[in-house]
Amino acid sequence: MVFTEAWQSGSGGQQPFPHHLARAIRLIVLDIDGTIAGRNNQINPPVLAAIQAAQGRGLSVTIATGRMYCSALRFHREIQTPLPLIAYQGAWMDQPDHSQPDDRPKSKPLFHRPLDRTVAREVVDFLEEPAWGDRLSVHLYVNDRLLIRQLTPASQDYADRTGVTPIEVGDFRQVLDQGPDPTKVLALSPDRQLTRDLLEKLRQRYCAQEAYLTTSVSTFLEVAHPDVNKGNAVRHLAEQQLGVRPEQVMFVGDNFNDLEAIAYAGLGVAMGDAPEPVKAIAQWVAPSVAEDGAARAIEQVLAAQGSAH
Repeated sequence: MVFTEAWQSGSGGQQPFPHHLARAIRLIVLDIDGTIAGRNNQINPPVLAAIQAAQGRGLSVTIATGRMYCSALRFHREIQTPLPLIAYQGAWMDQPDHSQPDDRPKSKPLFHRPLDRTVAREVVDFLEEPAWGDRLSVHLYVNDRLLIRQLTPASQDYADRTGVTPIEVGDFRQVLDQGPDPTKVLALSPDRQLTRDLLEKLRQRYCAQEAYLTTSVSTFLEVAHPDVNKGNAVRHLAEQQLGVRPEQVMFVGDNFNDLEAIAYAGLGVAMGDAPEPVKAIAQWVAPSVAEDGAARAIEQVLAAQGSAH
C-alpha cells in the first residue's frame, strides 16, 4: 500500500529536548499522515489529549497537510481549533465551517495558490510518457476535487485512506484546457526508485521559480505552484493572520514536504520515522508516530512552559 512507510515505527527523541526554545511557543502546527495519524488513519487518544492540554493552556493548534482540504476536515474538526486549516502542501488555506453539513465555507478559500495550467499540462504529459506512464497513477486536483484518468489499485488505496471519491475524467487535457487552474498534480507509484528518478528529471526541467516539487511519502511525487510549501503557509498564518513570530511557532512533521515548515519554525520537530535529511534540520526528533511522538513533543513544550512560571 502506498502509505506504508509513513507509518513504520522508528526511534526518536534521543537528544535533549530544547526547553529554552519551547518556552516561547504560542502556535503549534501539526502534519497529519505520519505525525498525528498512523496506520489506523486516526488521531490516537494520547495525541488528542496533548492537543487539548495545549489548548487548555492557551496555545493555538492547527494542521498543515498535503491532503486535500476535504480529506483533512475531519482531523480539523476533531482537534476543535478555531484556526484555519492548511491543505495541499500550503496551496490552500481556509476556515472550515463545521456547522455546515459538509464543512465547506460558502465563499472562496482564504488563500489559494493554484499551479499554472500550462505547467500542469506539461507535467501531466511528462508523467504519461510511455516509458513509465503505465507504472504511475496520476491525480489532478481542481476545486478540491480529485480527478483521475481511470481508477487504478493505487488510486483506490489513496481514496480509501483519504475518504475522497475520485472522479474519472478519461483525458486530463480537456480539463486543463477548459477548467480552472489545478491546485496540484500528484503521481503515485509503488516503485520508489521510479518516483525518485522522475522527481530528479522534473527538477532538471523546472527550477524552483517554476514549480514546487516534493514527496510527502516516498511513493508520492507532487507538483504545485513555485511559491507553495508548508513553510510559507505557516509563515502566512503566523505572521499575517495571528501576529505570531517564528520563534513562537512549533511545527511537527515527518517527511520531505515538511522541510520548509520545520526550518521556519522556532522549534522544528521531526518524527522518529522521518528521513535522515528531515531529522537533520530539526531542533528535536520525537518518537515515531506509532509511539505517539507528536504527543511527546507537545507534552515537552507544556512541561517547559510550566517550569518557566
